[in-house]
Amino acid sequence: MNYISTRGAAPAVGFIDCLLAGLAPDGGLYVPEAWPVVAPEEIAGFATAPYAEVAADILGRFAGDEIASEVVTRLCAEAYAEFDHTAVTPLRQLDPGCFLLELFHGPTLAFKDVAMQLLARLYDHILAQQGRTMTIVCATSGDTGGSAVEAFRGRVNIKLVVLFPDGRISDVQRRFITTADEDNVRAVAVAGDFDDCQSILKILFADAPFARAVGLAAVNSINFARIAAQSVYYFVAAAALGAPQRRVTFAVPTGNFGDAFAGFAAHAMGLPIARILVATNANAIVARAIETGRYARGAGVATQSPAMDIQVASNFERLYFECAGRDGERTARAFAAVAALGATDIPSVALQTMRALFCGVSVSEAQTAMAMRAAHERTGEFIDPHTAVALSGAESRAADPSWSPMIVLSTAHPAKFAEAVSAATGRTPPFPRAAREVAGRPERIERLPASAEAVKAYVRAFATR
Repeated sequence: MNYISTRGAAPAVGFIDCLLAGLAPDGGLYVPEAWPVVAPEEIAGFATAPYAEVAADILGRFAGDEIASEVVTRLCAEAYAEFDHTAVTPLRQLDPGCFLLELFHGPTLAFKDVAMQLLARLYDHILAQQGRTMTIVCATSGDTGGSAVEAFRGRVNIKLVVLFPDGRISDVQRRFITTADEDNVRAVAVAGDFDDCQSILKILFADAPFARAVGLAAVNSINFARIAAQSVYYFVAAAALGAPQRRVTFAVPTGNFGDAFAGFAAHAMGLPIARILVATNANAIVARAIETGRYARGAGVATQSPAMDIQVASNFERLYFECAGRDGERTARAFAAVAALGATDIPSVALQTMRALFCGVSVSEAQTAMAMRAAHERTGEFIDPHTAVALSGAESRAADPSWSPMIVLSTAHPAKFAEAVSAATGRTPPFPRAAREVAGRPERIERLPASAEAVKAYVRAFATR
């Protein structure tokens, strides 16, 4: 299995090189040279298989012969043994025809754990085999950073620096990032927003001498291995509701578009998904792009669903590439225009291809709060504001029977956003043990300006000491 860049100017690489590099040298994102195919009878078999077994099956198709199948099986078993639900990502029926896919049963109570716990073990295995060390720099809008810290803390072959926007994530999110006391982890609060953090990360990767000097690696959703790992729960959830004989729809709260693109990956591999509803908050770059055909940055807005407060959705480049006929040259021109001008128009054929699977909806702050309140009043369930964005979007399609059954991705435990949940429902959600534990630990935070040079100097000093 080889991987190619969305911008077409980098050589194809194998799975291990794709995993360790993260970003392609031409600035593009890696995608499979050809998508592996999962047969209908295999999909049906996933309905009764343990989650770790399905994960090993799917990941093994992407790894090819570069990692032995027994190693993949072992790493998946270890990764998902950390979750507090035997199903790993259980489905919970909320209403007739509407299900929550609970993705928050990992150690940091967020969907990012599903991929990160596996990614850390893959890195550990490969770096130990190669006798190498690497420095991971992670830009986070909240949950990725905490998941990365929990997954990589104490690992001898990895140093981890997490960049997060100062004052723009929840207290619980921040504490999952800042309370680790292992010496291989650093938390850096950047004086800016998430897009600043993400921009800095891309600048670091674009500086080839710097990247080589520190052994730079990425675990953001620009790393294809995370997309591969997240595609698993699409297969598992759809099979539980009757796939492949029955097509299902998904509602996905999105910011950086990685979770939504994982749905595209599952669809490309043969999962019969009817539609994917991309639900955004007021930072609606992806919803606007799908609805209008113009991908254009707007002014960033702080919301009660901060992990989605993003105006540059990195993984949208992967979707553009796929829908534009895998034309790397065209994709490179389009995203050069985004970098220079803040916008690009989606070619009409590509837009039609996107719309065949995806539709977009932007959900207001009032609608988000209303969804949290209504879900609790109707069912007794607490949901976090990101899940509420997706649920509100899903409810806007409830009258159309072609959208049923609808699986709403529930991406974070409500305790991670207790203030917003309490404001909407008048009740405080229960706090799991993991959230209570980080609340009582001391924090370690470095603060830096939104400057790539300042971050480079900090990372260089940390990586080479």
